[in-house]
Amino acid sequence: MALPFQNVYIHRKVAEASSKPCMICFRPSTSVLITSCQKDFFYICPSHLNDRGFATAVIDEAAEAEKRKKEEMDKELEKLKQEFEEKQKRKEEKNKDKDKDKDKKEKEKEKAKVKDEETDKLKVEETEKAKTEQAVEASSFSEYNLHRNFFNVRQQKYLEKQIAKRNMERLKNPMSFPAVPKGGPV
Repeated sequence: MALPFQNVYIHRKVAEASSKPCMICFRPSTSVLITSCQKDFFYICPSHLNDRGFATAVIDEAAEAEKRKKEEMDKELEKLKQEFEEKQKRKEEKNKDKDKDKDKKEKEKEKAKVKDEETDKLKVEETEKAKTEQAVEASSFSEYNLHRNFFNVRQQKYLEKQIAKRNMERLKNPMSFPAVPKGGPV
C-alpha cells in the first residue's frame, strides 16, 4: 500500500489566538508541523521538537550556506565601520590642526557634513540589514522527520479518518443498502 504522505513535516508558527493543545502534553501551542502536501498537521510544543526520540531536524544546506554568508557579511560590515570611524578620527585631527586659524562657523559646517554622511551611511546599512534578515526569516522554516513510531501513528490516524469518511458517504447513499426482496416467499 502506498504511503498517503511522506515523513517530511514543515514547522510553522500560528497566531497566539489560534493556539491549540500540543499533541503530546496538551499545553497550548502556537507551533504546527504540517506535511508539504498539507494532508496532515498537528500542534506541537517547540520543546518536543528538540527531543530526538520524537523528531529529527532536516538540515537544509542552502539555509546553512546562507547563514554563513550572512555572518561573513556582518564581519565585513563591522570592519568597514571601524575603518570609516578611524578615517573620520584622522580627518578630525587634521582639521583641528588646520582649523585653529579658521572661524568656528566653518568647523560647525564641516562637523554637520560629517554627521550627515555618517547618518546616511548608517541608514543605508540598517535597511540592508533589515532586508537580509527578512529574507532569512522568510526562508527559514525548519523541516523535521518524525520518529517512525510517531509517523506510523499519524498515518494510521489519517487512514482511519479516510475510512470513516468513506463509511459515512456509503451510509448517506441509499443505493448502498440491499433491496427488499420482490419475489414471493419460498
